[in-house]
Amino acid sequence: MHPLENLLDDLADSGAEPGAAVCVLRNGEVVVEHHVGTRDGAVPWDVATLVMTYSVAKPFAALTVLSAVAEGALGLDQRVADVWPDYAAAGKAATTVRHVLSHSAGLACFPEAAAGFPYDDRDALVALLAATAPDHEPGAAVAEHALTYGHLCDEIVRRATGEDLAARFARIAVAHGWDLHLRVGASDLDRVADVVAVDPTWPTGYLDDPRWGPALGRPTGLLDVDVLNSERFRTTSFPAVALHASARGLARFYADLVAEDGAVATLLGPDLHAAYISAAATGHDRVLDREVAWTLGFQVDAEDIGMGGAGGSSAWWSFGGRYAAAYVTRGLGTHERSGAVWDALESVGS
Repeated sequence: MHPLENLLDDLADSGAEPGAAVCVLRNGEVVVEHHVGTRDGAVPWDVATLVMTYSVAKPFAALTVLSAVAEGALGLDQRVADVWPDYAAAGKAATTVRHVLSHSAGLACFPEAAAGFPYDDRDALVALLAATAPDHEPGAAVAEHALTYGHLCDEIVRRATGEDLAARFARIAVAHGWDLHLRVGASDLDRVADVVAVDPTWPTGYLDDPRWGPALGRPTGLLDVDVLNSERFRTTSFPAVALHASARGLARFYADLVAEDGAVATLLGPDLHAAYISAAATGHDRVLDREVAWTLGFQVDAEDIGMGGAGGSSAWWSFGGRYAAAYVTRGLGTHERSGAVWDALESVGS
């Protein structure tokens, strides 16, 4: 067995992993694919199981915006207010599409008033963003836009193209064979795993944190497993975090991501593709509280390009190992497990 398969089996046997999958591709071929546990405590996990992955979603919201740029409906350095006039309020007139995609727009959190709206009142939440002053001059700092990212991207896409972001992304995903969903369709609901907290500090560890509480707690409910496991949430578009994905779907996307003649480069064209995967804004991230290099959708460093999410799921391309990998879990906890997956892969070169 591959060390990664042993690792996942050991995590499941110890009770640390209630249900998860890994998939690794090299040269376009699956080299490791393994799953453990169940979808819901009873139904065994299988290769088609989908699970909610939090911020693993963000590159796909960004890709959808960039697809509109590729079609000429937007420009990367175009002002957001050119397509969304209300966004010019409160000192945001100079904010560009590039600022939004690189987490440098200055709206890392919904305002306090968002706590008074349901998470699926999209129009109210978008109106709040348009009226809110940025935390800093756009482009002057970086801070992960934990929940706001998707609504900003969605409204930009809607204004520029007339399309809903989740629906536009669904067309892109289907065309490329990526089993990834920013809104789960009725025919896929029976494939979705229920999430469960495996960390005793979930969700208070986030909600009580002075940085993460505002970033993930407005609107309320998005750390509540009962909310996350509801059909209402699964069929709602909340593009910053509500990606339901299979491990194979994520790994396939990352395998397609980096090739100069790959599916993503073909979709975007060479210049946009380079912008998508290259550092666009760097510095001490005010939410993550560490140095980060943001591309137009991903985090990137010397080792990999990818994105992880609250709860522990993660997907990436390894520059050194030349492989694409995804780890998805229904057990909401820390990134200790995804870190162990990374270590296991790097130790054997995948």
